Formats: sequence, C-alpha cells, structure tokens
Amino acid sequence: MKKDVFDEMADKWPSAIVTRPEVVRFTGGLMRGSFLANLDSRGEGPPRQRIGRKWGYPVREFAEWLRVRSAGNDNL
Repeated sequence: MKKDVFDEMADKWPSAIVTRPEVVRFTGGLMRGSFLANLDSRGEGPPRQRIGRKWGYPVREFAEWLRVRSAGNDNL
C-alpha cells in the first residue's frame, strides 16, 4: 500500500501523541488546537486522550481523522 501525506505526517512525528498546542505544527499550520477544542466540545473532533490536565490525540488516529476529513471536504 502506498503511503500518503497523512502516513508521512504520522511517521515523522516524534511521539505517540499530538497535544493541542502541537496541532498547528503537526498539520503544517492548517489547523489550530483551538479549532479542535471547539470540535471536541461538540463531539465532532478526533479520538482524544486526557493525560493529567491536558488533552492529546493519538498520532495514528489523528492522521486517519485528518485523512477522512480531507476526503470528505469538510472545510478544514
């Protein structure tokens, strides 16, 4: 199976979690953590994990969520 840009993003990420403040770096500036916080509050965000007082997104699930949203043209 050929890797796409989302696989490459996940492969290059140095940890298993993308925290909200790191979302902008992970997506190359296409999305902010505050946007995800808003989606999360409506139950529309990607799978997430709470660690202490912070929220993070498992990198593979986050990349897959981005892939699905980009295929659906949901106005990132």
